[in-house]
Amino acid sequence: MNIMPGSNVVPLSAQKQQKAPEVVAFDRREIDALIQLYSFHVGTGEWRDYAIDMLKDRAVFSIFKRASEVPLYTIEKQPKLARRQGAWSVINANGLILKRGHDLKTVLKILQKKPKLTTV
Repeated sequence: MNIMPGSNVVPLSAQKQQKAPEVVAFDRREIDALIQLYSFHVGTGEWRDYAIDMLKDRAVFSIFKRASEVPLYTIEKQPKLARRQGAWSVINANGLILKRGHDLKTVLKILQKKPKLTTV
């Protein structure tokens, strides 16, 4: 092996193995529950767009009335809080936490429409 003078040779064994940064993501069941709720509200004309962000400490599903606005609601999954208040939270546009819990379907109930009684 010929090494040129003045070159810096670093053996591969000494090279630090760099891992891709860990991110929090939604699993298939969670995405299904979120999309089911979203599509119901799209059908009623209330919601028009969504965004999914997978970050280092949390995954966020944001719901928009219009794509150019701030989200009406964000649904966050923060595994770090799973043992305390619960990993799931629903947050409104003002940053107020509407519901927090350990189970996604229970937390999403706050966004589900209740049937209205109509009289004829």
